[in-house]
Amino acid sequence: ASLDGTTHQHVWPPLNAGWRTVLGSFVGFFGAALGSIGGLGGGAIFVPMLTLIVGFDTKSATAMSKCMITGAAISTVYCNLKLKHPTFNMPMIDYDLALLIQPMLMMGVSIGVICNVIFPDWLVTILFIILSLVTSTKAFLKGVETWKKEALIIREAAAKKSKQSSDGIEYAPPAGSDAVAETRPPSDKAVSIWKNIYWKEFGLLIFVWAAILTLQVAMNYVETCSTLYWVFSLLQIPVSAGVSIYQAVGLVQGKRVISSRANTQTSLKSHLVLICFFGVTAGVLGGLLGIGGGVIMGPLFLELGIPPQVSSATATFAMMFSSSIAVIEYYLLNRFPIPYALFFTCVAFIAAIVGQLVARKLINWLGRASFIIFVLSFMIFIGVIPLGTSFSLLNPFTTTIHITSYQSQNN
Repeated sequence: ASLDGTTHQHVWPPLNAGWRTVLGSFVGFFGAALGSIGGLGGGAIFVPMLTLIVGFDTKSATAMSKCMITGAAISTVYCNLKLKHPTFNMPMIDYDLALLIQPMLMMGVSIGVICNVIFPDWLVTILFIILSLVTSTKAFLKGVETWKKEALIIREAAAKKSKQSSDGIEYAPPAGSDAVAETRPPSDKAVSIWKNIYWKEFGLLIFVWAAILTLQVAMNYVETCSTLYWVFSLLQIPVSAGVSIYQAVGLVQGKRVISSRANTQTSLKSHLVLICFFGVTAGVLGGLLGIGGGVIMGPLFLELGIPPQVSSATATFAMMFSSSIAVIEYYLLNRFPIPYALFFTCVAFIAAIVGQLVARKLINWLGRASFIIFVLSFMIFIGVIPLGTSFSLLNPFTTTIHITSYQSQNN
């Protein structure tokens, strides 16, 4: 039953070694590997795969997608915790940026999960298509811009190296932060995870995660839409907003700084409210559509001047918290079959590790980080194609026929 009192018929095909499961696993592996590179999570691939190939209904596919995103995010974060920032002497993950956006992201996820229960499948699909088209276009244009900057820097560096070599002077790389951020690949040298974590910021993120999780579990044990239910629900606002406001005040006062930004700190002040707003928006869309939130955070971080590697790592780090909360909420609502969820989560976990290894090799080989942005754009756009072409299958009338067909096959 949904929050408005209506019922929703799940379509959960049996877990077996049939062609649907095999093909779905292959596509899911591909999506998780690319998603881990672009910091997207892979939801743009997972939702169409689970609906059109495996055979889940859209709402169950949304919940299953969150399970896969969580598995991929955990393994990706583990890999990124060992890496240093491509420019500065700091971790690859920007903890100050994560602390600003992650609490709002998690608050938005709770809203999105409620909307997912209430909204019909066709509306969820339309929102997914519109969002994907807009953000993929934005990311692609940013990728082209970054590629041109990299090409210019590489040409200038080659010319300087050639000139200085002819004079017998050893060439030194450009010292500008923008140049280094664009061209220098992350170090493959292993770094201790314990030394690469900012424990104060990480502790605050864990606090927000645990507080919202506690409130969500408490909501499950009271009557839906009762006074106590809404009290627990609304308490998530001061918990999430309080931590983000604390971080924003520190940034404005200069006590804290988003070090990985290419722009000056002063220009950040006008962006703080916008970042928090998009954090909530990413969470709502993540909980509603089954995406990781990277569809919003990835392009946003790039617009702020964050290097592509750091943008991907930080977005995935924030998604690990928000997606795991969504999985627990969906589990409490009985929105996905556990055997299927465990299987596809393991597939995504392994695929993300493979994706990270391949990405690091490509960055070192190409000397460019902009390909991460193109992967992000491609992942967002490719998810639109199957859902757009099959939209006629997802209107209320044909969805009823689709459900009846699966029920007859399973009986």
